[in-house]
Amino acid sequence: MTKFLHIADIHLGIRRYRSEDRAKDFFLAWRDCIERYALAENVSFVLIAGDFFDARKVEPQAMNQAMFCLTRLREVGIPVVVIEGNHDSHETGTRFSWLRSLSQWGFIKLLEPIYEDDGLKLKAWDEQQRKGSFIDIGEARIFGSIWYGSTVSQSLTALVDQLREQHDPQRFNIMMLHTDVEGQLNRPIPALPVAKLSELKSYIDYLALGHTHKNFEIDGWVYNPGSLEACSVDEYANLRGAYLVEIHQGQAKAQLVRDYHQRPVQRLGFDVSGHATPEALHTALFAQLDSELTPHQPTETDALAPVLELSLRGHLGFKNSLLELNRIRDEVRQRFNPLLVVLRNQTVPVEYAVAAGLHEHVSRAERERRVIEDLIARDARFREQASGIAGLILEAKRLALSQEQPARIADLIEQRLAATTNAAESPEM
Repeated sequence: MTKFLHIADIHLGIRRYRSEDRAKDFFLAWRDCIERYALAENVSFVLIAGDFFDARKVEPQAMNQAMFCLTRLREVGIPVVVIEGNHDSHETGTRFSWLRSLSQWGFIKLLEPIYEDDGLKLKAWDEQQRKGSFIDIGEARIFGSIWYGSTVSQSLTALVDQLREQHDPQRFNIMMLHTDVEGQLNRPIPALPVAKLSELKSYIDYLALGHTHKNFEIDGWVYNPGSLEACSVDEYANLRGAYLVEIHQGQAKAQLVRDYHQRPVQRLGFDVSGHATPEALHTALFAQLDSELTPHQPTETDALAPVLELSLRGHLGFKNSLLELNRIRDEVRQRFNPLLVVLRNQTVPVEYAVAAGLHEHVSRAERERRVIEDLIARDARFREQASGIAGLILEAKRLALSQEQPARIADLIEQRLAATTNAAESPEM
């Protein structure tokens, strides 16, 4: 029986929120996952389906983190089969990449298609040259690919043609692919249609995906583990992990495993509305935080200090400049001892409060006009002309968005301002 570990999107070397501890989390996730599910389980091989590193230019620390586990795997004879992702792919026009170097040094087996004059080819792994497109390990034949980006649908046709020739019906065929898949995203970007993906099914028993940072499976043959760690606070809610897979009688039994180092995240929100002064807001905010948070005590528990995200929402009752964000951040750190504080200011300043009181049926354009007019009227010099100047600003905006010539917009502004000034200076009859 063959057993393997399928992981993706490790992102060694990542930098988030200027925190060295947070960067170290990605190494600890990688180390723990390898120790618990590759070394302890004595797998036949490890698959890394792209984005092993966070960038093409790998920092020394990230390379050390990679080598820590790659060396241990090589010492016990567990091959590591890798494909490029969009973060660690080689640059166009050069043969160099750190993944290719690691492959040449014997720490990984980098699989990628070979491009010849007559098109894309999938060729067997050459141990002497340390290159190839597919490799046989135990009862499995593993195929590799590259990051295709928006051309993945077109590129899949050539891959399918080659798989038709190179797949082995007597083996368990695995394909590694780094791509988004339609229906698995929360954002409107091009992705590989499931119908197109299904063209691989005649030749592939297990499609090992990477790129999308959340876990999903499709029809018992397509598997995406998600990133090992959350690359941002927004990703924390996504299920993620690694697949420990057993091949038994030509069938895959894939188990999502998650018992390894993952930094906890706490996300809280506070509505600033109704607090007329900074001190009133501060008092109410920390009363809520005291009721919802328990200070982290590193001497009393082995639990990891969380990343704390605090979102401030609602309508401020005072000027935005009086909202002391640094003071709030510092006091949260002192009182609750999180690893770091991510403070998001999503409040509406009092300067824009005029729009908050408008009825829902008022159009967006009218809301915009009233906000601009209110801001202008705050300056006594222009209070009497606020309506006319607001109209001029909106007209200039409309012309700019319609690609009007800058000179034409400047002439309009000059003429309207002159007319407004003359009207203001004309004596009453």
